[in-house]
Amino acid sequence: MTHAAACRGLDALRIGKTGRRVLVLLTAVAGGLAGAAHAEVDPAVMKAEAERIAVMARAREPALAIFSNGGQGGGSGVVISPDGYALSNFHVTKGCGEAMKCGMAHGGLYDAVIVGIDPVGDLALIKLFGRDDFPFAEFGDSDAVNVGDWAFCVGNPFLLATDFQPTVTYGIISGVHRYQYPAGTLLEYADCLQTDASINPGNSGGPLFDMHGRLIGINGRGSFEKRGRVNVGVGYAISINQIKNFLGCLKSGRILDHATLGARLASQEDGSVIVADILEDSDAYRRGLRYGDEVVRFGGRPIRTVNAFKNVLGIYPKGWQAPLTYIRKGKTHETLVRLSGVHGAQELLDKVSGKGGMQPPEQPPGKPGDGPGKKLPFPLPQAKEAPTGAEMPEVVKQHFEARRGFANYYFNKLNRTRVWNMLTSRGDFTPLRGQWELKGQLLGAGEAEFQITDQSAACVLPGGELKLAVGDSLTAASDPPASGGLLAALYLWRRLLVMGPEKFGAVEYYGTAPMAGRPGLIEMLTATYGGVDCQFLVEPSSGRLLAIEMFLRPDDDPCELYFADYREVDGRDLPGRLEVHYGNNTYGIFKLTEVSFQPAAADPSQKEGQPGADNGPEDE
Repeated sequence: MTHAAACRGLDALRIGKTGRRVLVLLTAVAGGLAGAAHAEVDPAVMKAEAERIAVMARAREPALAIFSNGGQGGGSGVVISPDGYALSNFHVTKGCGEAMKCGMAHGGLYDAVIVGIDPVGDLALIKLFGRDDFPFAEFGDSDAVNVGDWAFCVGNPFLLATDFQPTVTYGIISGVHRYQYPAGTLLEYADCLQTDASINPGNSGGPLFDMHGRLIGINGRGSFEKRGRVNVGVGYAISINQIKNFLGCLKSGRILDHATLGARLASQEDGSVIVADILEDSDAYRRGLRYGDEVVRFGGRPIRTVNAFKNVLGIYPKGWQAPLTYIRKGKTHETLVRLSGVHGAQELLDKVSGKGGMQPPEQPPGKPGDGPGKKLPFPLPQAKEAPTGAEMPEVVKQHFEARRGFANYYFNKLNRTRVWNMLTSRGDFTPLRGQWELKGQLLGAGEAEFQITDQSAACVLPGGELKLAVGDSLTAASDPPASGGLLAALYLWRRLLVMGPEKFGAVEYYGTAPMAGRPGLIEMLTATYGGVDCQFLVEPSSGRLLAIEMFLRPDDDPCELYFADYREVDGRDLPGRLEVHYGNNTYGIFKLTEVSFQPAAADPSQKEGQPGADNGPEDE
């Protein structure tokens, strides 16, 4: 017997009975696999695969490969309306400047302009040009997303989509309501979605879809630390429900700020969350919140940790109101709190411009143009620096206007005019420059009468007569007492309707915001005249003016004047009911029985610069 034969015999003995069973099993498995190759695949599996492919094919259509107009930097985005509005990250558009190029899967290349930015939440809204029937993504509901749900990303990782064909990555939702700390006070990812679908540099700004092809988030951040700038299965997307809150404000063309409560919360050993510090000039303090109070609900969500509170707070723009529930000495209190901004106006501008220590925007490494793909009709991104001196396309020039505090003032004027046209569709008041008289009842008290002109506002109430002579400043115009300045609010109401936004003073489009007691969001104009700020709240469906909020001082409650029971008189909608609130109290409810307008009388003595003079725009 040879040595080799002896070894084979020894191996056979070692295998024994166990080995024979293993060999039989392996033979059976091999035979089963060979048979499976000839067996039909379950039709349900084939159907699920076909549906997944179809959904992803549709989702690729609104996806954008974004490149800077000057050929430096870029990322991803997604179109959200047929007229070409699209979402991306602030840190993507910052590297591109005001103008950019956007490629789509069908091969089209479109010029785009910046509209509005949210540097705290890392969001940007842009507008594409060239058609009015863009494919667009359908919004989903990020609060309905659960851990384990399938999801997929579409985007431009490493700027590979030089042929505009986006990359699709597939995975699950790994976490919901995640909080990612900001860099300083910018790029805060609050209440975001976590996914293991690959998010790499260049995916920033692209869409995260659910398996029905509904947009549930905007990708923008990954945990790359100590692992190089490649995906490790931990990526984050800004939730679409947060984006819905900011979208109307992004269309204002402004540089947006996020909200703060004006209070710091801390967790206790017993699991409660209490107020550890609070600013005495905050609205929360005026609504009754105090040091040591336990916060149990905010924004409609239970608050069991400080992290949960930060998540809710991070989804709100500056100026919104949110419900707050707190407990003091066993008694539960519910209130509505007006949220202030995280930054001062100048502080935010400094941070956006880089003066405040903001980290540079994320840029993809390497030379993205080295890969295969068709040649672009503009230079490919090669450098990490933001473009300088790139010629702005003509269509972008026509839709861009620089102004301090705005990403693009053109869109603020566009929407200000749109809302003003909504108001005038309910009646043109601009010819009615004479005295306005309102007569009726102050419910529970007696008769009431108001007279308003270009120069004054007066009232006759059960408690006596009052008159406001309008001068250069309205900051002390708090009459009637305890109303917060009802006469001044009525004066500003008339001034807007007869003069319009161009001549009223400084009038800007705020965007959209909630209004207590009403579903959905309303449109809002903000204005300044005589040193006071005011807000005009307009119902989107009807175009009616719902309310005016006038702030005599920034650290005080506004006079809130609500209009209701509209009726048409001589082709104009007029309110039949005025409800006045100041702070936590209702000043009064007026039922109007008569509204009349006197013709404007020519006054040759009126000089330019007086309150009633038509002096042209005052918003510079």
